[in-house]
Amino acid sequence: MARNIVHMPGDVITVTAPADRTAGQGVLVGTLFGVAMHDATNGSPLDILVNGVVDIAKAAGVAVTAGARVFWVPASNAVNTTATSQMNAGVAIQAAAPGDATVRIKLGAVTPSGT
Repeated sequence: MARNIVHMPGDVITVTAPADRTAGQGVLVGTLFGVAMHDATNGSPLDILVNGVVDIAKAAGVAVTAGARVFWVPASNAVNTTATSQMNAGVAIQAAAPGDATVRIKLGAVTPSGT
């Protein structure tokens, strides 16, 4: 086996928690987005899921259609559908109504350049 492989298959990776996080919350480290696998305090090691399907907090009042890209909003610890000045978190695989608290997304979706 190659000696330079660090994580395999790479769905869960360890990062330094950029803030206190609870298991299931979104985590943004630079341009890397994932979901916390366990509780962690700011600056401690944190395993995050970067590839998979999760139910994640959605901004109140936002409707999401299946196939829509969703974007992480650090200030609210939720996703919405506004691309401006936000980081792509994934793609919705199911629709979510404005009153829904979460939306089911595919993490690790490719983001076109310029967004």
